[in-house]
Amino acid sequence: MYNYVKQISAFLPNKQGTLTGFTQLLADNSLDLMALSLADTTNFGIARAIFKEYDKALAVLQQAGYTASITPVLAVGVPDCPGGLNKVLQILNRENLSIEYIYNFVHTVDDQAVLICRVDDGDKAVDELQKAGVKLFDRSELQ
Repeated sequence: MYNYVKQISAFLPNKQGTLTGFTQLLADNSLDLMALSLADTTNFGIARAIFKEYDKALAVLQQAGYTASITPVLAVGVPDCPGGLNKVLQILNRENLSIEYIYNFVHTVDDQAVLICRVDDGDKAVDELQKAGVKLFDRSELQ
C-alpha cells in the first residue's frame, strides 16, 4: 500500500483577520507550512495544508478551537515544463478518476514540481500513476 501524505484540513471563519490569526498560531508554535490551499464559502473557509510536523499541527489547531482533521492525499511529481500537468491529468482521466482538488507544493523535489492531489479512488490513482512512470513522493521525500 502506498504511503499517502497527510494533509490537515481546518475550517476557518470567513471574516477579516482570520487567516492572519491562523498563521500567527502556526508561527507561535514553530509550525512550518510546506503547502497551503484556501477555499471559501459564505460562512467559512477551508485551509488545506501540509506540515513537516502534522501531528503537532493538528494538536495545536484543535487546542486553539479549530475544527481540523487529517486527510490522505497524493504528492505527485509533475515534469516542470509546459504540458507536464496535462500529462498527469490525462492518466487520471483515462482511468475515470475524479479529482476533488489540487494545489501546488511550495518547493520542487528532484527537479519536479509537486502537485498535492485528492482523487475519488486514491489506491487506483497510485497504481495507474506508478504504472505510467509518474513519481509519487511520500512525506519523508518532501522534507
